[in-house]
Amino acid sequence: MLISVIACATAAVLNPLDDLRTYIAQDEKSRPPITEQAFAATPLSQDSASQAGELLWADWASITKSKHEKDWKSGKFTVDGKELKFRRRSFASQKKPRALYISLHGGGNTSTAVNDQQWRNQVDLYAPPDGLYIAPRAPSDTWNLWHEPHMDALLDRLIRDAIVFEDVDPNRVYLLGYSAGGDGVYQLAPRMADRFAAASMMAGHPNEADPCSLRNLPFAIHVGENDAAYSRNSLAKEWGGKLEALRKADPEGYDHVAKLHEGKGHWMDRDDAEAITWLAARVRPAVPPKRVVWRQDDVTHSRAYWLVMPLSEQRAGAFAAARVIDPHTIRIEAETTVQTLTILLRDDLLDLSAPIEVQWELIAPDSQQRRVVPAGPAVRVERTIRSLAESLTERPDRAFLYPSRITVERPKD
Repeated sequence: MLISVIACATAAVLNPLDDLRTYIAQDEKSRPPITEQAFAATPLSQDSASQAGELLWADWASITKSKHEKDWKSGKFTVDGKELKFRRRSFASQKKPRALYISLHGGGNTSTAVNDQQWRNQVDLYAPPDGLYIAPRAPSDTWNLWHEPHMDALLDRLIRDAIVFEDVDPNRVYLLGYSAGGDGVYQLAPRMADRFAAASMMAGHPNEADPCSLRNLPFAIHVGENDAAYSRNSLAKEWGGKLEALRKADPEGYDHVAKLHEGKGHWMDRDDAEAITWLAARVRPAVPPKRVVWRQDDVTHSRAYWLVMPLSEQRAGAFAAARVIDPHTIRIEAETTVQTLTILLRDDLLDLSAPIEVQWELIAPDSQQRRVVPAGPAVRVERTIRSLAESLTERPDRAFLYPSRITVERPKD
């Protein structure tokens, strides 16, 4: 059943963009919540929604600069009590805005001195053709140093600040890592897939990671063929097989490469650096993907691309998938185990000038036969500043702002 839609405002507001400019002109600390303002619920044209998105982003970036400038210059910051140090190298950029490469060091369950040395090694390990190369220092010295629960928020902050301070293109952000850093890429790439243009895992171990959320994230695997410790080589081959099977079932997704480097052990003599060229050739599309596949890890998230999962549904293994059927229809696919989802909408994803229908594909528990059930009547959605502001709060990403949203419940079987 359709349970909510951002729709027409009841208050008569002549120009919501002017009201937004007036709101933004106030001191940030004294502003009332934007979602409670009458102008935020006023329907917008497509052009006005685009302008409102730019105003909101510019305001957010200005606030971020004032709050985080000292941290960025110092090369360290803290989120929820966890400190992330980072070192950066800048390469000549022909493209503006420029690319960002986040490179995770090895080490792990060892001394601080050893992990520090691994961090220093990582700073000089790769040289991308252009852009900004950042090697962060993991906050801990544990075996799972790159995929502990605090890492997601820290990497989010690193990406956002790099966009604001270094003119980084949000559609050209890349994740890579070696050894324990590769372990982190196996884990972080699926659970943060919509932040990156592509990811590359070097000489790592996947542990319990699941590749299904990599549908829209190109993923490279590089391991020495003789790197048998922790079965890295055989698991790399296994993951390559999993990605190939996913690609065969969904040919428009799961771009990948899996390479075992002949004669190499855990150290690949920099042969793995070929991944940098592969990464650089991939850009996160400006238009949101037409299909989203999302399985929650043990570190859960509220949003993947244009799907939002309420806190009550967020748990390890929770699965949601959805696709655009035509310009007026979205279908939530049968395998989903959640009962409520919010779908974010914008004009390059669907035709918002006409009613939008959301369907739910159900599986009969006994026969496994599938049937498509409307989640409610087709509805006309409105673009609003409220939805844009909520989208920005959920994910400060200039390229992925959404002016409309629909919340739906799974129909009864």
